[in-house]
Amino acid sequence: MDFKKYIAIVPDYPKEGIVFKDISPLMNDGEAYKAATDAIVEFAKEKEIDLIVGPEARGFIIGCPVAYALGIGFAPVRKEGKLPREVVKVEYGKEYGKDVLTIHKDAIQPGQRILITDDLLATGGTIEATIKLVEELGGVVAGIAFLVELTYLDGRDKLDGYDVLTLMQY
Repeated sequence: MDFKKYIAIVPDYPKEGIVFKDISPLMNDGEAYKAATDAIVEFAKEKEIDLIVGPEARGFIIGCPVAYALGIGFAPVRKEGKLPREVVKVEYGKEYGKDVLTIHKDAIQPGQRILITDDLLATGGTIEATIKLVEELGGVVAGIAFLVELTYLDGRDKLDGYDVLTLMQY
Protein backbone atom coordinates (compact mmCIF):
# COMPACT_ATOMS: atom_id res chain seq x y z
CA MET A 1 0.00 0.00 0.00
CA ASP A 2 1.21 3.51 -0.78
CA PHE A 3 0.89 5.03 2.68
CA LYS A 4 2.09 8.44 1.49
CA LYS A 5 -1.22 9.07 -0.25
CA TYR A 6 -2.81 9.07 3.22
CA ILE A 7 -0.52 11.76 4.64
CA ALA A 8 -1.67 15.39 4.46
CA ILE A 9 1.11 17.86 3.80
CA VAL A 10 0.48 21.11 5.67
CA PRO A 11 2.84 24.00 4.84
CA ASP A 12 3.84 26.53 7.49
CA TYR A 13 2.47 24.53 10.44
CA PRO A 14 3.00 24.89 13.36
CA LYS A 15 5.13 27.83 12.21
CA GLU A 16 6.37 29.36 9.00
CA GLY A 17 8.90 27.25 7.13
CA ILE A 18 7.83 23.90 8.57
CA VAL A 19 6.07 21.42 6.30
CA PHE A 20 3.95 19.29 8.67
CA LYS A 21 3.18 15.65 7.85
CA ASP A 22 -0.32 14.95 9.21
CA ILE A 23 -1.10 11.27 9.83
CA SER A 24 -4.80 11.96 10.55
CA PRO A 25 -6.00 10.93 7.05
CA LEU A 26 -4.21 7.58 7.45
CA MET A 27 -5.91 7.01 10.79
CA ASN A 28 -9.27 8.11 9.30
CA ASP A 29 -9.06 5.37 6.68
CA GLY A 30 -9.69 1.98 8.28
CA GLU A 31 -7.96 0.00 5.52
CA ALA A 32 -4.84 2.18 5.55
CA TYR A 33 -4.62 2.30 9.35
CA LYS A 34 -5.03 -1.48 9.52
CA ALA A 35 -2.40 -2.05 6.81
CA ALA A 36 0.09 0.22 8.61
CA THR A 37 -0.62 -1.51 11.91
CA ASP A 38 -0.27 -4.93 10.27
CA ALA A 39 3.11 -3.98 8.79
CA ILE A 40 4.40 -3.04 12.24
CA VAL A 41 2.88 -6.20 13.74
CA GLU A 42 4.83 -8.33 11.24
CA PHE A 43 8.04 -6.47 12.14
CA ALA A 44 7.30 -7.09 15.84
CA LYS A 45 6.63 -10.80 15.29
CA GLU A 46 10.06 -11.18 13.67
CA LYS A 47 11.61 -9.58 16.76
CA GLU A 48 9.74 -11.77 19.28
CA ILE A 49 8.51 -8.72 21.18
CA ASP A 50 7.24 -9.03 24.77
CA LEU A 51 5.97 -5.47 25.28
CA ILE A 52 5.26 -2.31 23.27
CA VAL A 53 6.42 1.06 24.62
CA GLY A 54 5.36 4.39 23.12
CA PRO A 55 5.77 8.05 24.03
CA GLU A 56 2.69 10.22 24.35
CA ALA A 57 0.55 10.80 22.55
CA ARG A 58 1.06 9.56 19.02
CA GLY A 59 3.20 6.65 20.19
CA PHE A 60 0.02 5.43 21.87
CA ILE A 61 -1.91 5.68 18.58
CA ILE A 62 0.65 3.52 16.83
CA GLY A 63 1.60 1.15 19.65
CA CYS A 64 -1.73 0.23 21.24
CA PRO A 65 -3.25 -1.45 18.16
CA VAL A 66 0.04 -3.30 17.61
CA ALA A 67 0.03 -4.53 21.21
CA TYR A 68 -3.61 -5.58 20.87
CA ALA A 69 -2.92 -7.50 17.64
CA LEU A 70 -0.01 -9.31 19.28
CA GLY A 71 -1.89 -10.01 22.51
CA ILE A 72 0.80 -8.28 24.59
CA GLY A 73 0.94 -5.24 26.85
CA PHE A 74 1.64 -1.59 26.18
CA ALA A 75 3.61 0.71 28.52
CA PRO A 76 3.16 4.47 28.11
CA VAL A 77 6.00 6.97 28.27
CA ARG A 78 4.67 10.32 29.48
CA LYS A 79 5.79 13.79 30.34
CA GLU A 80 6.76 14.43 33.95
CA GLY A 81 3.85 14.57 36.39
CA LYS A 82 1.43 12.52 34.26
CA LEU A 83 2.01 9.02 35.67
CA PRO A 84 0.52 8.31 39.12
CA ARG A 85 3.00 5.80 40.56
CA GLU A 86 6.78 5.62 41.05
CA VAL A 87 8.63 6.45 37.83
CA VAL A 88 12.07 6.62 36.33
CA LYS A 89 12.73 9.73 34.29
CA VAL A 90 15.12 11.14 31.75
CA GLU A 91 15.73 14.73 30.74
CA TYR A 92 16.39 15.38 27.08
CA GLY A 93 17.04 18.32 24.81
CA LYS A 94 14.43 19.69 22.48
CA GLU A 95 14.72 22.31 19.78
CA TYR A 96 13.85 25.12 22.21
CA GLY A 97 14.87 23.79 25.61
CA LYS A 98 14.58 20.65 27.70
CA ASP A 99 11.82 18.24 28.57
CA VAL A 100 11.42 15.22 30.85
CA LEU A 101 9.94 11.83 29.98
CA THR A 102 8.89 9.20 32.52
CA ILE A 103 7.80 5.58 32.66
CA HIS A 104 6.44 3.57 35.58
CA LYS A 105 9.30 1.91 37.43
CA ASP A 106 7.58 -1.49 37.22
CA ALA A 107 6.51 -1.21 33.56
CA ILE A 108 9.35 -3.35 32.18
CA GLN A 109 10.91 -6.49 33.55
CA PRO A 110 14.65 -7.06 32.99
CA GLY A 111 15.28 -8.91 29.75
CA GLN A 112 11.91 -8.16 28.17
CA ARG A 113 12.13 -7.56 24.42
CA ILE A 114 10.66 -4.14 23.68
CA LEU A 115 9.32 -2.55 20.51
CA ILE A 116 9.20 1.25 20.71
CA THR A 117 6.57 2.86 18.48
CA ASP A 118 5.90 6.44 17.43
CA ASP A 119 4.35 8.23 14.49
CA LEU A 120 7.36 10.22 13.32
CA LEU A 121 11.14 10.05 13.41
CA ALA A 122 12.44 13.58 13.08
CA THR A 123 15.46 14.63 15.16
CA GLY A 124 15.30 11.44 17.25
CA GLY A 125 15.40 13.16 20.66
CA THR A 126 12.16 11.72 22.03
CA ILE A 127 12.99 8.18 20.92
CA GLU A 128 16.55 8.45 22.22
CA ALA A 129 15.12 9.42 25.62
CA THR A 130 12.59 6.57 25.44
CA ILE A 131 15.41 4.10 24.71
CA LYS A 132 17.25 5.34 27.81
CA LEU A 133 14.16 4.71 29.95
CA VAL A 134 13.66 1.20 28.56
CA GLU A 135 17.29 0.25 29.03
CA GLU A 136 17.47 1.75 32.52
CA LEU A 137 14.71 -0.68 33.52
CA GLY A 138 16.61 -3.59 31.96
CA GLY A 139 14.53 -3.90 28.81
CA VAL A 140 16.10 -4.88 25.50
CA VAL A 141 15.15 -2.58 22.63
CA ALA A 142 14.57 -5.21 19.95
CA GLY A 143 13.08 -2.77 17.44
CA ILE A 144 11.73 0.70 16.83
CA ALA A 145 8.85 1.42 14.42
CA PHE A 146 7.55 4.66 12.91
CA LEU A 147 4.99 5.55 10.30
CA VAL A 148 7.05 8.46 8.93
CA GLU A 149 10.74 9.35 8.85
CA LEU A 150 12.03 12.81 7.94
CA THR A 151 15.41 11.75 6.58
CA TYR A 152 16.67 15.33 6.21
CA LEU A 153 16.67 15.76 10.01
CA ASP A 154 19.09 12.85 10.57
CA GLY A 155 17.18 11.38 13.54
CA ARG A 156 18.23 7.88 12.55
CA ASP A 157 21.81 8.82 13.47
CA LYS A 158 20.75 8.73 17.14
CA LEU A 159 19.40 5.20 16.66
CA ASP A 160 22.59 3.62 15.36
CA GLY A 161 22.76 -0.03 16.41
CA TYR A 162 18.97 -0.41 16.70
CA ASP A 163 16.69 -2.12 14.19
CA VAL A 164 14.40 0.60 12.81
CA LEU A 165 11.30 0.26 10.61
CA THR A 166 9.75 3.26 8.89
CA LEU A 167 6.77 2.87 6.56
CA MET A 168 7.39 6.17 4.72
CA GLN A 169 10.33 8.51 4.24
CA TYR A 170 10.42 12.16 3.28
